[in-house]
Amino acid sequence: MDVQVVDYTATDAPQKFVESLRETGFAVLTNHPLSQDLVQSIYDNWLNFFNSPAKQDFLFDPEKQDGYFPPEVSEVAKGHEKKDIKEYYHIYPWGRIPADLESEITGYYEKASTLAGELLAWVEKNAPSEVAEGFSEPLPHMIEDTPNTLLRVLHYPPFTGEEEPGAIRAAAHEDINLLTILPAASEPGLQVKQKDDTWVDVPSKFGYLIINTGDMLQEASGGYFPSTSHRVINPAGGKSEKSRMSLPLFLHPRSEVVLSERHTQRSYLMERLKELGVV
Repeated sequence: MDVQVVDYTATDAPQKFVESLRETGFAVLTNHPLSQDLVQSIYDNWLNFFNSPAKQDFLFDPEKQDGYFPPEVSEVAKGHEKKDIKEYYHIYPWGRIPADLESEITGYYEKASTLAGELLAWVEKNAPSEVAEGFSEPLPHMIEDTPNTLLRVLHYPPFTGEEEPGAIRAAAHEDINLLTILPAASEPGLQVKQKDDTWVDVPSKFGYLIINTGDMLQEASGGYFPSTSHRVINPAGGKSEKSRMSLPLFLHPRSEVVLSERHTQRSYLMERLKELGVV
């Protein structure tokens, strides 16, 4: 099964959306509530930020994990040795945000989080009863009043020819969280690994909204919803001269939420962050 492109307004949208998550770990929504103009404005304004010296005033806090992460401290995907070719900024409602960018980005955070609660309800309602009954609490409740949901503003810079051999924009990885809510990036490159181990492009027309399952939902559902590997490949030709902006919202439950007999949100997150080398 290919990743499904689903009309958010269709009567059977929840069923098709959840079926795509179950089969591929990904689903794509059209006609969704998140404004394309707002996303474009965020991309433009944050690209200016990444291209300015102001970013150095917001260097990340290793304990709180908010703020600006420069390329030299970028993530190394689990199982890989080379850093991804990217820089990014972590947005939390309680964290540091440049004053001139705060209103727009926190407004988006709130809108996307509201939609995320609805999508989690879709997942729970359309999961088999034995899977849904295994959740320690309703999925939408897991993210209510959570301080942990992360909005990451990502900048993949233009290529200069000095990139480390073998490094790519984002090496193959799985997300840690419940669901990731991702407006289509400003440039292509996102791919997902299929069951036959081949890589295919995720439908990423600008204006699409891409959602994928993370490890925490896989854990909470006993593996019913797979957390599938995905990556961002390097651009070719003239595309290498362009920045790529991306805006994933990583839905994280409250720290004490029980995911399984093995893990709470907190224990699972710390395990994975140590694997990534960022704590």
